[in-house]
Amino acid sequence: MEKNENQEPKKRVKAINIDPRLCKGCELCIHFCPQGVLEKSKEPNEQGYYPPVPANMKNCKACKLCELYCPDFAIFVEEES
Repeated sequence: MEKNENQEPKKRVKAINIDPRLCKGCELCIHFCPQGVLEKSKEPNEQGYYPPVPANMKNCKACKLCELYCPDFAIFVEEES
């Protein structure tokens, strides 16, 4: 099977970093993730909001939609080098 030269190599995610101090629990990241990687935390942050937590990291494709849609800039997707 030939490798398609125009195809980008698959990105691998090292971590999804979520700053609970910035998150207001809007859940946009959870709803926009096409792979269902994030879920709502069972514990509230200092402000009483429930930030997302990575639950299915193996499914993450590093699309960074969670990072893009976060209105509070609370998410940073870290890719493996």
